[in-house]
Amino acid sequence: MSDVVLRQMTGADLPSVHRLETVLFPEDAWSEGMLREELAEQPRTRHYVVAEEAGGETGGEIVGYAGLAVAGGQADVQTIGVRADRRGGGIGAALLTALIDEAVRRESEAVFLEVRADNDGARRLYERFGFGRVGVRRRYYQPANVDAIVMRRMLHRRPVGFSREM
Repeated sequence: MSDVVLRQMTGADLPSVHRLETVLFPEDAWSEGMLREELAEQPRTRHYVVAEEAGGETGGEIVGYAGLAVAGGQADVQTIGVRADRRGGGIGAALLTALIDEAVRRESEAVFLEVRADNDGARRLYERFGFGRVGVRRRYYQPANVDAIVMRRMLHRRPVGFSREM
């Protein structure tokens, strides 16, 4: 991972991120416009980062990206993608860590995500980070009719009930 740096995603990154998105998720890739709309909410309710190869003054090629939505004490992983030839080197873990750290910083109680039922590698990563299965969204990923496994990781537990202080 020492040859990769994480930084906040900017509008200038969108063409590269979209190219990677269409390679990673050919059946259900987000459009560049959808990515732009997500980024427009940063930093208000969104947090997007890229993993970029370290190098030179202008940086290197984007090899991964991730996004988080946060509202009402809940955070949702919107996307995580890592170029196929760079998987297994800790980039996905670093991206997920950055999202969880941001959720904590924003005082979220939990982080949710959906993962394709047939994506065993991603599910193992999320389980390693303390995410547990809480549900299934049938035929969520279209047009392939693949189920989504809904996962959650609790972050902070706030007291529930009545307080003695008035």
